[in-house]
Amino acid sequence: MSNNVFFYPSGDGNPKESSPFINSSEMDTGKNMALFEEEMDTSPMVSSLLSGLANYTNLTQGVKEHEEAENNEGGKKKPVQAPRMGTFMGVYLPCLQNIFGVILFLRLTWVVGVGGIMESFIMVVMCCSCTMLTAISMSAIATNGVVPAGGSYYMISRSLGPEFGGAVGLCFYLGTTFAGAMYILGTIEILLTYLFPGMAIFIAQEAREEPAALLNNMRVYGTCVLTCMAIVVFVGVKYVNKFALVFLGCVILSIIAIYAGVIKSAFDPPDFPICLLGNRTLSRKGFDVCAKFIDSGNETVTTKLWALFCSSPFLNATCDTYFSQNNVTEVQGIPGVASGLIRDNLWAGYMQKGIIVEKQGLRSAPNSDALNLDQPYVFSDMTTYFTLLVGIYFPSVTGIMAGSNRSGDLRDAQKSIPIGTIMAIATTSFVYISSVILFGACIEGVVLRDKFGEAVNGNLVVGTLAWPSPWVIVIGSFFSTCGAGLQSLTGAPRLLQAIARDGIVPFLQVFGHGKANGEPTWALLLTACICEIGILIASLDEVAPILSMFFLMCYMFVNLACAVQTLLRTPNWRPRFKYYHWTLSFLGMSLCLSLMFICSWYYALVAMSIAGLIYKYIEYRGAEKEWGDGIRGLSLSAARYALLRLEEGPPHTKNWRPQLLVLVRVDQDQNVVHPQLLSLTSQLKAGKGLTIVGSVVEGTYLENHPQCQRAEESIRRLMEAEKVKGFCKVVISSNTRDGISHLIQSSGLGGLQHNTLLVGWPRNWRQKEDHQTWRNFIELVRETTAAHLALIVSKNVAMFPGNLERFSEGNIDVWWVVHDGGMLMLLPFLLRHHKVWKRCTMRIFTVAQMDDNSIQMKKDLTTFLYHLRINAEVEVVEMHDSDISAYTYEKTLVMEQRSQILKQMHLTKTEREREIQSITDESRGSIRRKNPSNSRLHLSVPEEQVGDCEEKSEEEVQLIHDKNTTGFSESAQSPAEEPDTTQEKVHLTWTKDKCTAEKNSSKCPSTPEAIKDFFNMKPEWENLNQSNVRRMHTAVKLNEVIVKKSHDAKLVLLNMPGPPRNRKGDENYMEFLEVLTEHLDRVMLVRGGGREVITIYS
Repeated sequence: MSNNVFFYPSGDGNPKESSPFINSSEMDTGKNMALFEEEMDTSPMVSSLLSGLANYTNLTQGVKEHEEAENNEGGKKKPVQAPRMGTFMGVYLPCLQNIFGVILFLRLTWVVGVGGIMESFIMVVMCCSCTMLTAISMSAIATNGVVPAGGSYYMISRSLGPEFGGAVGLCFYLGTTFAGAMYILGTIEILLTYLFPGMAIFIAQEAREEPAALLNNMRVYGTCVLTCMAIVVFVGVKYVNKFALVFLGCVILSIIAIYAGVIKSAFDPPDFPICLLGNRTLSRKGFDVCAKFIDSGNETVTTKLWALFCSSPFLNATCDTYFSQNNVTEVQGIPGVASGLIRDNLWAGYMQKGIIVEKQGLRSAPNSDALNLDQPYVFSDMTTYFTLLVGIYFPSVTGIMAGSNRSGDLRDAQKSIPIGTIMAIATTSFVYISSVILFGACIEGVVLRDKFGEAVNGNLVVGTLAWPSPWVIVIGSFFSTCGAGLQSLTGAPRLLQAIARDGIVPFLQVFGHGKANGEPTWALLLTACICEIGILIASLDEVAPILSMFFLMCYMFVNLACAVQTLLRTPNWRPRFKYYHWTLSFLGMSLCLSLMFICSWYYALVAMSIAGLIYKYIEYRGAEKEWGDGIRGLSLSAARYALLRLEEGPPHTKNWRPQLLVLVRVDQDQNVVHPQLLSLTSQLKAGKGLTIVGSVVEGTYLENHPQCQRAEESIRRLMEAEKVKGFCKVVISSNTRDGISHLIQSSGLGGLQHNTLLVGWPRNWRQKEDHQTWRNFIELVRETTAAHLALIVSKNVAMFPGNLERFSEGNIDVWWVVHDGGMLMLLPFLLRHHKVWKRCTMRIFTVAQMDDNSIQMKKDLTTFLYHLRINAEVEVVEMHDSDISAYTYEKTLVMEQRSQILKQMHLTKTEREREIQSITDESRGSIRRKNPSNSRLHLSVPEEQVGDCEEKSEEEVQLIHDKNTTGFSESAQSPAEEPDTTQEKVHLTWTKDKCTAEKNSSKCPSTPEAIKDFFNMKPEWENLNQSNVRRMHTAVKLNEVIVKKSHDAKLVLLNMPGPPRNRKGDENYMEFLEVLTEHLDRVMLVRGGGREVITIYS
């Protein structure tokens, strides 16, 4: 046995993956196994494993509950007998019984007559090849482990997953149910047409009304028979199984009688004359003598046939023109196999509905009169063509799953299922192919095309060939169709019960319940109701193509399952049946699909639509199962192939999208601190691209692994609630700094790596107990820059909208200060695809300085956005040179004082208090004069993104500088310019002359003399770092402009300055960002990753 893990239904009806042979509580490890005694709970001894396996294989699959109920009723448990059925009784005969059916006796002769021997031969070979190829694939799957109750459903679901298994399993269930309806209709047709025609309730007054009357009779009697059969199955299913051998005997006896009749016809053909008027076949129902008149003594007397075509029984009566001009002849309906008739029946004779069945090659006088349907001709009851015949015939080759459904009853299932199934298909294929040839060689063509045997006195056509009597075939086929109908009503509910108990289709779970002994009561009721639909259709020829679709779909997926497992070469794929190949499986799958559309293209589409709907329902609403199916293995192979393809190079700019690594923080209970960050992720991603949500748990792996698992579960629940499709990764590290670094370096796989970090702003960075937070944040910015990753920092994340909120109006403002590769353009475009931001208008602001032509800048930017296909309002904001205000100096002073305090946090307690006191005394006067409302800062978001900060000199320190803008620096008053890059074609709004002028412009907002005047006013300003003063001046001025223009915006996006290269000013960097975003509600600070992410080219 190839598997050591099996599925058993649990008490709630949901199957669980468990090991039926492991029982650690009863194990005695012994002294010799003391070394392994601590592992016995999870790793059993080999002896226990083998004992459990032996006990398991002795159980009969699919009848466990039934056996337990019967044993309990007996008062004591009876020992379960080991299965003793061999290949012949366990597989071969059940397959024969299921394959041979109503089509062989009621329709095969008609198929041969209409399609001819050649086309019928091709059709039979196609259908038999389809089932043979399917049997080879099924044998491989069935011998790759034990197949419990459910048969084909179990094989497909465990090979292709619960979605395919449920969809195809339900289709197979519908096919089996409609097969029951077809067998019942066949039973009623034999009963009313050949056994007891007088039992008809609806009797046609005219010949043209006979088809409708027959259908109504079949509906009434079919409903009655269906009710009786359902009651029999409900009350005593064991008796149905006991009579199965009797039904099989009827089938075999009937087939032997046919072959005996063929042999006898070679030297003594049976006497079944048929009457022809010209070349038209006459129905024997209204007359007895095949002649217009006969001699009675010396007098010529007209016959009953004369009365049917003439106005009176006299010789001078007015008769039908065709009747008058043509003679009545009588030919043998069964000339025999030696008659040479095979040449006449070689080719097809398709007919339109309502056309008279005519003998080919026989001349007759033409008839100009209109056709009268009340005349005693044999008419074609339907329009025929090749594809119709395929749909009607195919059900006669189904039933190949009977052996695999009984795998638990077999002595050696691995050997019996392939041999028995393939031998049964070979036998039935031989019978069908030989029957096609022998029917065409023995039976007259007009009799073959006579579906109901009207030309042979209402006898079953195949019965006329049988020996010793037609009644052998009639009675044998009647009982065989009854038995097949009972078995369909027995098997279909159990298949539905197996699907329901798997729990993959929630609304079907009620059908998993039944009687105390496990009989599927509710499933039987549903089966009877669906079967009644087929009964109401009432036509055997209409029902047959329907079930052909469902069976063909099931066989197609059996072949697909075998092909997928073979190509994947999974380690568990070890069938004992070795004579299979993936090409045979694909050929069988292609043949099944072709036959579906050959039979009926619209039925095929309907069946595939039903299967598709069931598949999607199970995918979205069904219970998740892990069965080690091939589709999951196929997904792994496809993922591996795709990842290897991604290794070939980075994506093109047109394919670039933010692949997010979202860093979140969890509290002591392992809950996410800011769930709004995942809401923003969902709005930004819209379900596309890669999303990894990461977090860090401090500690050691051995001690903190449970906390890590709880954190992952918490994050996954939140991701599901916020509809974030992606992955979760929580790492355990000795400190947060290293953990974040590990996430940045190791998240993703191969070419499927994150390219953007989304973090929140550390709003408590000023607090003494969180002094390490801002250091971690700045290091994060530096690491993202070094890794060429984009960074998005959301500030005031608690104010960001949830996925259920809607902005009916408002603006998304983009402050484009430096070119970051297009991230600032792309992010609002992605956000506006989400329903939260859909109604917001995008506005883009850019900054112009004294020497810039703001009008031309606006035109250039408008043209650039037009080529980018982005709709946005454009505004150019002019920032004039101005002196550094006293407020800026005060801000800088407070910042440097705070920086000194932060530096003292590493001193001892006494030293720290002494240092802080001295700093406070020196600057108390300055701080008192400061307006506290102006120095108040508003921020609240956790993490940030970095770009390259390029400093030229202490006098030329720039506020914002991106890695993409190499080759130029910026003024302390104005933001950076866009670079002239040669590697990527980007529309530029800054010319080379402007860049040169900008480089040569003064970097100080005021002259040294003016600064000295300020120092004279406040002596404590003299010691301030002038680089920090200029930086603060830029932050204050830019913040004033942003607040003025975007104070009511729903979201503000702006370039994020990079941290200083030397680490001495790290604490000042945080203050600059606070001042830059002051008085703004929702802010996203953005840094590019060093590459273009948006392009104007198609």
